[in-house]
Amino acid sequence: MILERAVDLIEDEALLGRFFSGQSWHTHLAVLKAAAALPLTDEELQLFRTVAGDRNPPTQPVKELDYAAGRRSGKDSIASAIVAAAALGDYRKYCRPGETPLIACIACDRAQSRIIYKYVSAYFNEVPMLRQLLVGEPSGDGFVLANGNAVEIFTNNFRSVRGRTLVCVVLDECAFYRDDRSANPDLELYNALLPGLVTIPSAMMILISSPYRKGGLLYERYRETFSRDDNETLFVTGASRTFNPTLSEDFIDKQIARDPQAAVAEWLGRFRDDIGSWISRELIDAAIQTGCTLRPRVPGVRYFGFVDVSGMRSDDFAVAIANAEGRGEERSVVLDAVKVWSPPGSPELATKQCADFLKSFGLSSVTGDRYGGEWPVDSFKKYGIRYEPAGQSKSELYLEALPLFTSGRVNLLDIPKLTAQLANLERRTARGGRDSIDHPPGAHDDLANSVAGALVLAAAKKTMTISPELLARARALTPSRRYPPSVYF
Repeated sequence: MILERAVDLIEDEALLGRFFSGQSWHTHLAVLKAAAALPLTDEELQLFRTVAGDRNPPTQPVKELDYAAGRRSGKDSIASAIVAAAALGDYRKYCRPGETPLIACIACDRAQSRIIYKYVSAYFNEVPMLRQLLVGEPSGDGFVLANGNAVEIFTNNFRSVRGRTLVCVVLDECAFYRDDRSANPDLELYNALLPGLVTIPSAMMILISSPYRKGGLLYERYRETFSRDDNETLFVTGASRTFNPTLSEDFIDKQIARDPQAAVAEWLGRFRDDIGSWISRELIDAAIQTGCTLRPRVPGVRYFGFVDVSGMRSDDFAVAIANAEGRGEERSVVLDAVKVWSPPGSPELATKQCADFLKSFGLSSVTGDRYGGEWPVDSFKKYGIRYEPAGQSKSELYLEALPLFTSGRVNLLDIPKLTAQLANLERRTARGGRDSIDHPPGAHDDLANSVAGALVLAAAKKTMTISPELLARARALTPSRRYPPSVYF
């Protein structure tokens, strides 16, 4: 019903037709008609199969429509038409008194989520037949119609959408959702939304995004549904010019020549082969001691600290402390403590408190990156801590830490923010075949970086086990001191 209404809106010049005129919308319209189980002409069927793979059109309206398309392909615009169509329906018979049917536009931030919302609010402001349905003026975050429906924008926080009755949900640029509180924010949001779509029979989900790495919700939906006959879900994918042939071919060719790997996703609409996960979530989970957030200092153990300093404007100031246990192949590294100072804040105060934290574990020095030149060296020196720049880059630290995880020789603390940052790290392969590790665009890895640095430092130190005879003699000489079974140097 929603999709068929969207087709009617687009084909009616008195409604949205003037916003969707020209050949650049023919492929999109063929996709909409197929998703609505409407008859297709031979030309429309050919356009449909160009982006839907080796499958037949659905025989009934789908509940989910997924777009993985290149930049400037018009996917936001077509989603806005579906949102407008959803807003025009009457769903009051499915709702309790006082319950508001919601059409939600969700993206990685409010600025992104406003793109589709602005298109929709413009339709209801500029088209006379739609204007009369508005109740009041649209605000920056939403508007209400006379039929009781509300159109609102949200960010990708699965907690904010729970308990709502949903008519239509658009997950805009869902391949780029990031959240330091969750390792899988796109999947958690998707799962949180599904119950809200159950009440209204015609309710539907729309995923639209430029493709990115081979992982996450959009890629999993692609693997599960693309090119397969399915009356529940339709997944379409294609290059920017496949959906919008009016784009400049010369411009896109130049982008491909400049950066072929990025252009694969940005303009050709394919998931990138050069970006993958740094480590599997299973290996991270296996390293975590559930419920343990701090390991107190043990006398006689040598600890190692690594700090990711920050100017406290947008990034965290983070420090991690680790030690090594055992010897030879049985040797493992243990994360003992972490501390994070979040912006906005004073980097000087964070440095002082970090120095106190390091001293509580008997440390008089800390290793960190070369951020800020001499500033961290001088700043830590004031508080009695020697700051030593790391010999490795951030990416090199991650690469050195990886074998510790794959061999099962890491004991982590149960810190959700750390788990999320580690799970979100990406491996990028350059043209020459060299790998680098970093956080995704728009995300952070300050805590993960400090932890990787501390683990690598601890793992690099040799371990000597004290013989029972030597340990007995040491205890006899200093009976008040408690010695661990090994010391580190």
